[in-house]
Amino acid sequence: MIDGPDPLDALRRGVDEIIPELSLAERLREGRPLRIKAGFDPTAPDLHLGHAVLLNKLRQLQDLGHDVLFVVGDFTAMIGDPTGRNATRKPLTREAIASNAETYQQQVFKLLDPQRTQVLFNSSWLEPLGAAGMIRLAAQSTVARMLERDDFSQRYRAGQPIAVHEFLYPLLQGYDSVVLEADLELGGTDQKFNLLMGRQLQQVYGKRPQAILTMPLLEGLDGERKMSKSLGNYVGITEPPGDMFGKLMSISDHLMWRYLELLTPRTAGQIQELRAQTGAGRNPMEIKLDLAEELVTHFHTLAEASAARRAFIERFRHRELPQELPVVRLPAQGGLMVGAALLQAALVSSTSEAMRLIAQGAVRIDGDRIDDPKHLLRPGQEHLVQVGKKRACRIRLT
Repeated sequence: MIDGPDPLDALRRGVDEIIPELSLAERLREGRPLRIKAGFDPTAPDLHLGHAVLLNKLRQLQDLGHDVLFVVGDFTAMIGDPTGRNATRKPLTREAIASNAETYQQQVFKLLDPQRTQVLFNSSWLEPLGAAGMIRLAAQSTVARMLERDDFSQRYRAGQPIAVHEFLYPLLQGYDSVVLEADLELGGTDQKFNLLMGRQLQQVYGKRPQAILTMPLLEGLDGERKMSKSLGNYVGITEPPGDMFGKLMSISDHLMWRYLELLTPRTAGQIQELRAQTGAGRNPMEIKLDLAEELVTHFHTLAEASAARRAFIERFRHRELPQELPVVRLPAQGGLMVGAALLQAALVSSTSEAMRLIAQGAVRIDGDRIDDPKHLLRPGQEHLVQVGKKRACRIRLT
């Protein structure tokens, strides 16, 4: 048992898992800069807010005095990480990898401290391995161990092909940790198997096993699947301020809380206070505007973010709506569910139509798309309610 303050207190926020906690706590108490590894496969040219979840944690570690080894997986990208894939991934060409890697280097310092970041390319130590070295590396694990990975085991049970070279990916990522003598490696929760392979190989090669820190995967704009450029549900960190602001304002109220948790430094208590304010009648749109402005400022400037906010509000106010909208007053002391409000305000002809339109994303309250039929309108506020592009009114509960 280690006496004294817990050195992990500052790091636990927003983290999914630390493996093993005791090992990392011991290293932090040693009082030296830790070698912190994070690998990025240059499979797409742009970084997005999903990457920012991990990069923000790396920056926090840098601010605590530690060094980041930013590993560009230019060699492993030729295999392609099979994580979460139900088919063998097509390898990238060297030209595409080089181009994407160059773009990564231009973008990553929007978040990381250049003075405490070393950008490395794993081809510099993996290519010299050669065929003999690769065989010796492959001998350090078993097929049974590889099939413990969820994506491999699912494909095996389903009779889907698994190419032999795919088994090399976690081995090569783990060997990166051996070469770099990493103290700590960060990755998404979907990378846990690969990160553990790093610990295993470090032990095999007589090194001190690294600790592991896994970060949650950020949902994309659809609120369902993880943020990905290939799925089109992403916010790129180099997008123009206005585009970034507009995308962030399109997320649901439910997803807004997740973004506040994973993309901002707010504490759990501060977020709970904001939730309480919305429960007491504060319009969630106000919080979302603040969130969008904060994130745009992070990647651009405060002036650009403020201008994007003003432009969004101006567009919102004049979004193909009549200058004068009818105000419908509805009796509801404790609030009124949106479906009932639509029916009572004659914006729909039946409850089933209201449910269908909500499910289709055709209903907006104060500019925010509503996907929960139980969403409550609160008394004491006037709400702009839109159904599609042609039906709208202002509803005030009395």
